[in-house]
Parts: sequence; structure tokens; C-alpha cells
Amino acid sequence: MTTQNLPHPRIATREEWLTARETLLEHEKEVTRHHDRVNAERRRLPMVKIEKTYVFDGPEGKRSLLDLFGDKTQLIVYHFMFDPEWENGCMGCTGFVNDLGDLSELNVRNTQFVLISRAPLEKLQAYKERMGWERPWYSSFGTDFNYDFLVTTEDGETHGLSVFFRIGDEVFHTYSTYKRGCESLSDVYRLLDVTPYGRQEDWEDSPSGWPQRPTYG
Repeated sequence: MTTQNLPHPRIATREEWLTARETLLEHEKEVTRHHDRVNAERRRLPMVKIEKTYVFDGPEGKRSLLDLFGDKTQLIVYHFMFDPEWENGCMGCTGFVNDLGDLSELNVRNTQFVLISRAPLEKLQAYKERMGWERPWYSSFGTDFNYDFLVTTEDGETHGLSVFFRIGDEVFHTYSTYKRGCESLSDVYRLLDVTPYGRQEDWEDSPSGWPQRPTYG
């Protein structure tokens, strides 16, 4: 492709650009405000008690869904596509995990993050070592977990994200999203947005009694 026929935006004067940019800025603010409204609605979703016992394989041995919370109240599970017959994990899921930055702020806000896949633990550990990851990763091999949360179906494997909440020793399912619903959830704030407590900042429209603090406090 030569310079002459290179596709490019329309060339305008600075004044024309500024007018168009201000129009776009208002549309961007509309999207942000709508996103905030959707997040506020999500924080008001009801939750469903988990009645079934799920046991996962992890580096430290057998772990229940409750165990995966550690000492946290909220648990985010990324359903990483890894069929038991595969030798490698899904490349899209691999890219998602590679894109994750420092998630330590999740722990500060009482939230745990783990990966769960249906492949046996030894395959997950081998892939994890090869990729140089430190994320906690558990195997749901031999359980109904993937099927119950709709990431393994008769059509095969898919990826998704589910959120759980605990009250004492009781675990509740609060939210799930799949496919393109996950594509922007690779930073701390977007992950917190899909939890019942949200970002826990005082500007958010949250139910009365939700933990909140000053944004820059």
C-alpha cells in the first residue's frame, strides 16, 4: 500500500476538529453515565444460594468453592477454556490472563480472584509454568461446575466470568457473563464493577449500608 492510497481520517482544520471532538466527548460522557447506571443496577441484583458441593483440585489439594474465597467476602471466577483433551489453553483466554495487571487492590476491597478450568490440574500447572503466571488456578475436572455455570455445553467449551458472595459459610451466586461480556474485564476497576459491592467508593449509587470510602481516601 502506497502513501497515496493509505486509508485515513478526513483532514480538517483545528477548529473543525475541536467542534467534532466536543460532540464526541459528550457522547463518551453519555456512555460513561450509562455504564454507571448499569453498574448500579448490577449491584442490586438478587443472589442465589449455592446448594451443591463443588470440590476442586488445586496445588494445595482438594478445595471447596467456599475455600476459594480465603478470608474474603467476594469471589471472582474466570472460567478459562481448557478442555480435558487439550494440551494447551484457549488462546483468547491466555490473552485475557496476560492482560491482567496488578490485582492486589481486589484483596484490599475484600475480593478474591481465581481461574477455574475443566482440564486436569497437571495440565493447568504445566501451562501455568510455561506462561510464567502466578494466578491461582483450580481444576473442576470430574465435577458439574462448568456445566452448571454454562461454560461447558453440548457445543463444547466457552469462556466466562462468575461472581460469588459469602455470608459466613454460605455461598451465593450473584453474577455471570460470557464471551464478549468478558473482553473489557482485565483491570481492577472493571472487575470490581461486576461484584455486589462495586468499587466501594462514595460517588457510586449503591444500596444503603454497602461498604464505601472516599475515592482518593
